[in-house]
Amino acid sequence: MKSTLDIQDKKLVAALTHDGQLSPGKIGQGMGVTAPTVRSRMKNLITAGALKVAGLINPMEAKGLTVAMVGITLHSHEQLGEKLEQIGSLPRVNWCAVVTGRYDIIVEIICTDEMSDLYDFLDQDLSKVGGVNSSESFVVMKSKRKWLLLPDAVVDRFNK
Repeated sequence: MKSTLDIQDKKLVAALTHDGQLSPGKIGQGMGVTAPTVRSRMKNLITAGALKVAGLINPMEAKGLTVAMVGITLHSHEQLGEKLEQIGSLPRVNWCAVVTGRYDIIVEIICTDEMSDLYDFLDQDLSKVGGVNSSESFVVMKSKRKWLLLPDAVVDRFNK
């Protein structure tokens, strides 16, 4: 896969961003290409890890979810990439990033409405990673334009 998206890839992603349920035929009409071309491009982008088509949820409209940001300071920066991978694979994590500023890593987690779910992330999940010097949590009270791909831990609870 090429390292950057070409014009057609960008048009495809833009169409799916606007409406993820559009058929390849409709997308192709807008792009001036055939449905098989759209399907092929989608498959290539998905295989390369550049695109994921999924249902997103607005946590402010769907009751029963809590979004929290957690700022993490590590004991050492020697294994920063490894710690990012470990934290990113935790079941409640929506996304995480190495950042500049007072924290080393910022994490967005999605929990059920129960505060015990946030506690379990901090007490159990994060402690398994090790090397964490401190963390600070920020529960999101209200947000705009926030659509989430639910992490595995929440999906598992929804399936029960």
